[in-house]
Amino acid sequence: MDETSLIRRIRGRTTRARGLLVGIGDDCAVYRPAGAREDLLLTTDWLIEGVHFLRDTHPPGAVGWKALARGLSDIAAMGGRAKICLLSLALAPWTTEQWVTAFFQGFRRLARASGVVLAGGDLARAERLACDIVVVGSAPRGEALLRSGARPGDEIYVSGQLGGSALGLATRRGAAWQRHLRPEPRLRLGEFLRRLPATAAMDLSDGLSLDLYRLCVASRVAAELTGGLPVFPGASLDQALHGGEDYELLFTVRPGTPVPQRRGGVSLTRIGRIVRGRPGRIVLAGERLRPLGWDHFLRRQS
Repeated sequence: MDETSLIRRIRGRTTRARGLLVGIGDDCAVYRPAGAREDLLLTTDWLIEGVHFLRDTHPPGAVGWKALARGLSDIAAMGGRAKICLLSLALAPWTTEQWVTAFFQGFRRLARASGVVLAGGDLARAERLACDIVVVGSAPRGEALLRSGARPGDEIYVSGQLGGSALGLATRRGAAWQRHLRPEPRLRLGEFLRRLPATAAMDLSDGLSLDLYRLCVASRVAAELTGGLPVFPGASLDQALHGGEDYELLFTVRPGTPVPQRRGGVSLTRIGRIVRGRPGRIVLAGERLRPLGWDHFLRRQS
């Protein structure tokens, strides 16, 4: 069983609530309170010792930063503005007061920079340290970006450079290591893409090959990549395609949409186009590109 099939199974057994516009399967749920001018965006993400970080190599401040960054990146993918967050933290036996203090210093640093308020959460003990972040954001009524809006002919873009986080995890040095430790959620860029407007978007958390596959499945389209990927200096093509945890934005626009080469200091690169075909099929240089990104339930890169 893989993550995609499990999500599909859970979604098939879930009822829809009044006001819930988008449920399971996108970067955020979208909920519209009665009479509201804005839609609420809700997302949650785990950060688990031994899966997302190693206590011997990842500084506690970076762990706190990344715990929040993962949720903020989902809000960015929907073109939203983050407002408040909730943090549940289970502390392992090895955790010291100094470690917890540094964790929250990193967490608060990103919260201040993003204009997000920590509004509550929960504390517990566990065999391994784990934390769950919930972020609540908003977007103008009916304007949240979804994975399901891409159409044949749309152009495919990515922000920034790909493969830096995977390179950093492999080498644990230099700019790539800092990229892995403290990813920058593209919140301002997401709001710009909503106004552009982009037709579909999502964040790159599990690798371009897998995340583009998910976007194509949601939109019921296929994709052709033209090459020329913006690869992080020193990273391999495999790391750029499948490495994950770059937290850049993948998005599509209608043909001819004026997309700048840079926005807010972040590069925007055209990498292909959406085509008709079997949903999820991706072709690179004439060959099918398999979705080899990270899947928790396969315990390996799928």
